Amino acid sequence: MANRFRLKTGSQLLLALICFTLAVWVLRGLTLLSFLPGIVIWLLVLACLTVFVINSLQSMR
Repeated sequence: MANRFRLKTGSQLLLALICFTLAVWVLRGLTLLSFLPGIVIWLLVLACLTVFVINSLQSMR
């Protein structure tokens, strides 16, 4: 029963990257990470999109 909801490695990476991006975004909004430039958020979002596209292309094969 524990393996019923097992995600593929690409999906796990995407989920972890999305969670990390949201955490950085929220913490930056609360000014705890205000020293980070805005480009960091954009690079994390771009990384999420890249992983999503690669994961989607691999699942089509």
